[in-house]
Amino acid sequence: MRLKDALRQARIEAADRTGVVVDLRDAELARLEILSEALDPLFSEIPPGVELFDRGISQGDTPRLWIDVVAHVVMGRDKRIYRFVQDTAYGRIVLAESHEAGKIVDAVTGYVARRLVERERALSLPPAQVAPPPPAPPRRSRLWTFVLGFVAGALALFALALFAALRMS
Repeated sequence: MRLKDALRQARIEAADRTGVVVDLRDAELARLEILSEALDPLFSEIPPGVELFDRGISQGDTPRLWIDVVAHVVMGRDKRIYRFVQDTAYGRIVLAESHEAGKIVDAVTGYVARRLVERERALSLPPAQVAPPPPAPPRRSRLWTFVLGFVAGALALFALALFAALRMS
């Protein structure tokens, strides 16, 4: 086989692999869109004025269905399993994982309910009593700080010069 034929065959194989990757990504997006449609009734029940949730599908190397700023659904490695995850300060936590969209809808429903309860509690807490700040200590003149630093520097230079003179003799 000549090099020209081998290059042609390698290009055909690369194009086939690229096509497979694009097909897998399209399948991921389609499954996430199906899940998003299944979540429509849940998000229609959220009271107006609650801006905790921002649902949408991001298309990138790894397509994701975002529920809010920290939680999203992503497809597993086999591209058939839904994985509902939450990003925390300590890493990513898997909240639910299933082949069935219904189980993920139930998990997202529970998550949304918990977030709404947290919001209600935060809004119902009385404002914290703010203590007046302690009185500021009397300000000293910066002139004295400068003079003290100048004297300390001069003494250090004098001591260094004295030490050098004694060492030379």
